[in-house]
Amino acid sequence: MLHPLEHQIRQLILGESLLSNGNRVLLGVSGGADSMALLHILAALRREFSLTPVAVYVDHGLRPGETPAEWVCVQEAASRLAIECARVAVNVHATAAARKLSLEHAARELRYQAFAELGKTWATDLLAVAHTADDQAEELLLRLFRGGGRKALAGMRLRSGTLIRPLLGIHKAELLAYLSDKGIAHCQDSSNNDLRFLRNRIRRHLLPLLEEQYDPGIRRALLKTAANLREDEDLLELLLDRSWESVVAISQPGEGDGMVCRLRRDAFRQLHPALQRRLVEKLLWTLGNTAHYEQILAVLAAANSGRTGSELHLHQGLRVAVSRETLELSYPQGKGPWRGRLSVR
Repeated sequence: MLHPLEHQIRQLILGESLLSNGNRVLLGVSGGADSMALLHILAALRREFSLTPVAVYVDHGLRPGETPAEWVCVQEAASRLAIECARVAVNVHATAAARKLSLEHAARELRYQAFAELGKTWATDLLAVAHTADDQAEELLLRLFRGGGRKALAGMRLRSGTLIRPLLGIHKAELLAYLSDKGIAHCQDSSNNDLRFLRNRIRRHLLPLLEEQYDPGIRRALLKTAANLREDEDLLELLLDRSWESVVAISQPGEGDGMVCRLRRDAFRQLHPALQRRLVEKLLWTLGNTAHYEQILAVLAAANSGRTGSELHLHQGLRVAVSRETLELSYPQGKGPWRGRLSVR
């Protein structure tokens, strides 16, 4: 018989079509409470959905005194459940230093890179991670502090491509109760108490302060806001898809750097400003470039009021040539910084 939480996740999977029969699923399992709960819940549901789970433990090299016990915890659980498991080590310190990233940022990038590589090795269809409702509330505040727009403040989704988050609507307390009910061991990650990390300060200081002195329902309010914004995002994405082909033409005489995108200015000006911003953001991503707010504003200004013959010099050598009817975005010298203007058109 399924545990009530297992039944709840089963209903979510069916209602949201998170899984298909026969999926091979890579599970990110750190040995902590959330991921150990996810491992056991999906193990309990694997027969019904004909799942083949594979547990993966990523050693970030940040807590050498704790990782051996975590890996043993994951191995023992996987063995009891008759689930394949693997361990991969990444060097967060070296990557953070080389690329001038925070430890958090470098760890996340390396972790998902490792998941992608192991997904190919194990021929998995999906990646499942154990983000919870509490993680969602913390993530929304993080994104708000960074100046995120509507898309960012819509929060994490249950499914993003091949990434699924079956526990996104479940609170940490519910997972701890599940582990206690089932007698499942898990590890404590000491880095969750390290107040050098902004997320930990939000979790341990800011959210409790907001609950105590401002609104005891702040977490519910944040989750409700994210849910509403996700619905708005879905509508805007649909409208953008309908407008894209009438506004943007893409030619690719070469590979990668050879792509040329042309934006039709008259059609673009007819769009609502919210769709204009989204279209420029998507256009920059399509070209493999960054979509920083300042770059988006610069392209918007060029499209709406740019002078014929002028040009923009954007990140990684991306040039935007302004003509009466179009903006042409390309990498004339390939990706990489360079000086000088485009030839007169």
